[in-house]
Order: sequence, then structure tokens, then C-alpha cells
Amino acid sequence: MLSMVLLACAAVASPAAGHDLSAEHGTIALAAGGAQSLGSPAPAGHEPGAETEKPLELGSKLALWWIIPFAGILLSIALFPLIAPGFWHNHFPKVSAFWAALFALPFMIVFKGEAILHILEIYFLDYFPFIILLWGLFTISGGIFVRGTLSGSPALNLLLILIGSFLASWIGTTGASVLLIRPLLRANAWRRYKVHTIVFFIFLVSNIGGSLTPLGDPPLFLGFLHGVPFFWTFKLFPEMGFLAVVLLSLFFVIDSYYYRREDRREAKVKKEPLKIEGAHNVVFLAGIIGAVLMSGLWHPGSFTLLGVHMSLESILRDVIIIMMGLLSLKTTRPEIHEENEFTWFPIKEVAYLFAGIFMTIIPALAILRAGENGAMAGLMKSMNTPSNYFWATGMLSSFLDNAPTYLTFFSTALGKFFSGVPERESVHMLIASYPIYLKAISCGAVFMGANTYIGNAPNFMVKSISEEAGIRMPSFFGYILKYSLPILIPSFLLVTLVFFR
Repeated sequence: MLSMVLLACAAVASPAAGHDLSAEHGTIALAAGGAQSLGSPAPAGHEPGAETEKPLELGSKLALWWIIPFAGILLSIALFPLIAPGFWHNHFPKVSAFWAALFALPFMIVFKGEAILHILEIYFLDYFPFIILLWGLFTISGGIFVRGTLSGSPALNLLLILIGSFLASWIGTTGASVLLIRPLLRANAWRRYKVHTIVFFIFLVSNIGGSLTPLGDPPLFLGFLHGVPFFWTFKLFPEMGFLAVVLLSLFFVIDSYYYRREDRREAKVKKEPLKIEGAHNVVFLAGIIGAVLMSGLWHPGSFTLLGVHMSLESILRDVIIIMMGLLSLKTTRPEIHEENEFTWFPIKEVAYLFAGIFMTIIPALAILRAGENGAMAGLMKSMNTPSNYFWATGMLSSFLDNAPTYLTFFSTALGKFFSGVPERESVHMLIASYPIYLKAISCGAVFMGANTYIGNAPNFMVKSISEEAGIRMPSFFGYILKYSLPILIPSFLLVTLVFFR
């Protein structure tokens, strides 16, 4: 699996002379939007780059074969639902634990205390905040019910996806996805042909729609923490708007074709006016957004737990998110959850599988952070044009965590053009002199998370909720072969030709 990614990256990367890499990375920690790991700034008086000395050192020691357990868990997610669906449904937590243990045990034997520290870091700073944020958004959104007749027509489906794409930049791709997937499923419950609608929802609401603000998707929030101005991401509107128009137009044509083949007698005849129940939960969603913003703007201090550097603002953020979720459960009528067909299975599935993914992803991220000193040195040295950055960032973000992938190529660009310049100053210089490189990195990280179910957390959440509603979603490879390759990749090639040549 990883070899497929590396080959795809190599196909778009042209050879170039190597260059010095900036070591000014931040501690990886979850903060916003699409619910993946983010970087938080170093505490006052802390030298930039200190947090990444250990990952860089580890990454330079690791061979690519350490990534085998990560490839194994991806293949398990892809193949078991096809070849042994009953076994997978009953035992997927054990499969996830197996691959995690297969990596962790030899990792700890070989690297001892250093390995334990890396494991503690990825769970304390990445996994637990990831699940807390996802749980909060899932819980609160499950308490909002849109009552009324939704026809499932191409025009209505287009409108729902358009609204979700707009909301994604403001309440995050996860928040918008969990909020609107259930109304979309109810609107299309009577239709036979609806899988394509959910897939385009993943494309646009769960990924591409989060391009315009740092709240939308974790990589952009990470850039904000490292000196990119909050409103700079509005400059991604031409790329995002172009891609959205292409995909929405294509969706409308496809959905209109399938709509004409439906037996519309199965649609609801009785008209019921639209009404939102549980609307008070919007206040709790706003509370989560406020908590995420607070964690990026306010830095009251830090402490060390079992050797892991923890920031107080991150702890406070997670506490607020949990409180918002509990208040939602307490104040939402049970009938609303029943009508939403709300169950805990989707969040449990994500929690179990991503517990294994976060463990096995450690060597892949460490090698990436090692840059030209690691096993992917050839890829890192080839970064020469905006299209290289767009495709390398994007293809790796399709299978790895897109936030640290963004950070790696962001730092690579800073080191290429402004080696030795302090980070904040070099960021402003990059925006002033070479903004197309930052655009390419940002768009690659956000857009190409749509290429696979694991490219961005809400993708898997939408899939799980849809399957809970009785819809047979494509398999891992089915999604890639039937939708990503024929639809997204040509669309990304168009974006490259228009914007990143």
C-alpha cells in the first residue's frame, strides 16, 4: 500500500538538487476541523525545533520495512469486509490490536525508552484528543434532527452538499459531515441509487469544503499556528471553487441520470414542513469551535506527563469538548436520538480502528519528519515545483495523517527558500515571494484526503453512519477504483494544469 503511494509521488516529482531542511516543527497535537492531529506552538522560551529532535533522530534510523504493520492494517480494512465480512464485523477490534502489537513489541525491544516515549506521545497528543473531538461532534450532531419532507432530488442533494461544503470551513469537515449526513440519508432513503451521493458528500463536505479557514481542516490550523495569517486561506478560494464547480457539476449530471431511473412512486407523497429539533445543540457546537480556537490562541503554560510535553490549553480544550458532549446528551430528548437512528457503533468503530492506525503510523511519520536523512530521502530531494508539492503532499495525505504531512512539506519549502531564517519571518517571506508553494501544499493536504476512507477522519465516519443506515458502501479498494481514480485524480490533474504548473 505504501509503495503505491510512493510510486504515485515519484511519478509527479522531478529530480532536483537537495536542499537544507528547516527543523522548525511544532509538537504534534490535535486541535480542530477534520479531527486529525495538529501542531501546537512551542511554549515560551522554548527553542523552535526542540520537539522534533527525537522524531528526526528516530526517523533517520528506521527502514521502510517498519511500515509493514501500517500497510497490514490498511489492507485488513480494505480486504476483510470483502472476503470475511462476518469475521470482520465481530473481530475488527482484535485485528486492529494485532497489527498495533506486531509493531509495538519489536519497536519497544529495539528502541526501548525512546519507543515508549513515541508511543505515549502519539496517544496523549494525537489519539486521545482525536477521539474526544470526534466523539463531541458526533454526539452533539446526533442531537439535531431535521424534520420535514426532503425529496432526494438532484437539486436538493446538490443543495445539501453545497451547504455542507460551506459549513465545513467554519465548523470543520467533521462537524459539517456528521451534522448533514443523516438528513442526506433520510432524503434519499427511498432511492435505489444513492451511493454516489454519499461519495460526493465525502469528496466535498468531508474534505474539499474545509479549505477556506484554519477551522476547516487540521493542516490549515497547523499553518495558522506556525504564522500563516488566519484569513490567508481565503486565497485558496480559486482552487477550491474551481474544484467544487467541477465536482458539483459532475455530481448533478450523474445524480440526474440515476434519478430518472428511480421509481418515484416510492418517494414520500405527504408533504411535511421543515423543522429543526434539538436546535439548542448548535450552542454546544459553538462551544467546541470556541474551545478549538482558544487552544490555538491562548497558551497559559505546560507540564510534563510521563516524559510527554502537555499544554494546559489542550487539556482545557478537551475538557470543554467533553462537557459540551455531556450537556448535549443531558439536554436532548431521547426521541430525537431515536428518530436520528443514533447509535454508538460508528464512533466505536473509528475508535478501535484508529487506535491501531495511530500506533502503526509512528514509523511512517518519523521517516517523513527525518526528511533527506530518512528512508524517503529521494522523495524529499525531488521537491522542486509547485506541482511536486501538491501531489507529494496530497498522495501521502491520502494514506497518512495530513497534518504532519503538511508540516513536513511546509518546513521543506521554508528550508528550500529561506534556510537559516527564523520560522515566523520565513513564513511571511514565503507568502510574499512564493505563495504558490504554500497554496500547493495546503490544497494537496486538504483536497486529497478524499482519495481514501482513511485520508480524513470524517470519511470513515460518514461511511460507518451510512452502513448503519443499511447502505452498502464501496470497499476500501472499491472506493479508490470506482470513484477516486476515475473522478478525483482527473480533477486534481485539472487543478494542477490550471493553478500549479
